[in-house]
Amino acid sequence: MGDLLDCGPARYDPAQHVCWNNQFLCPVTAGEPLSRCGGACYSKFMYTCTNNVLTLLPPVNTPFTLTAHNPKLPIIHNKPVTAGGLHWSLNGQTSSYCPAVVPQDACPPGKTTVFVASGGSVAMSVMVPGGQQAYLDPYWNMAYTQAHSAYVPPGSLRTGFGAYQGGGFVNLNGNGWGWVACPPKASGGGGTAWNLVGRNDTNAGSLSACHPVNLKVNPVPAGTYGAWQYT
Repeated sequence: MGDLLDCGPARYDPAQHVCWNNQFLCPVTAGEPLSRCGGACYSKFMYTCTNNVLTLLPPVNTPFTLTAHNPKLPIIHNKPVTAGGLHWSLNGQTSSYCPAVVPQDACPPGKTTVFVASGGSVAMSVMVPGGQQAYLDPYWNMAYTQAHSAYVPPGSLRTGFGAYQGGGFVNLNGNGWGWVACPPKASGGGGTAWNLVGRNDTNAGSLSACHPVNLKVNPVPAGTYGAWQYT
């Protein structure tokens, strides 16, 4: 607990709550002081407020990149979501491939991880025939299919995601517990990549060493491919 402040008749810790109009308290979640709309607290990564009415932000309609957002965690704040080893990481190294039969100048650079979303699903923005779908694996890590394969492990979740213009990429599965960034392991080389995990009511207790983050959507021009395929 830090030094407590007054919000009307209530006392609050500004590290955990924000006071609106000296009478309404909203929590600070993943470093974001939630905003107030009428009688509700809300995240600007998912909603907008007009005339005290909450509405969902519109879905993003172009490819996009993602960055971690938690100003209280500067080591990972604004770092990119990266594809490598068939899963998403934070601040990792994007891993991609362009086959020799494809002219090299026809392949995207493959150094940036780009996504597309539609109808509650999300995929990698790639040129390889068949594409690469992204999904939550049975351990709630974000993963994606191998090129030329549609295999997804049993127990994975292919849908239940939202990507919003001017907002974030949200996991709507498991009652919306949000994302956490888990630090690189001290053993085994570690590196700079943090693991991205979706929280739920069964795994939250095992993620005490991890930190909540939002994922900010950064639109890129229509038709942008990040790679021929991600590996």
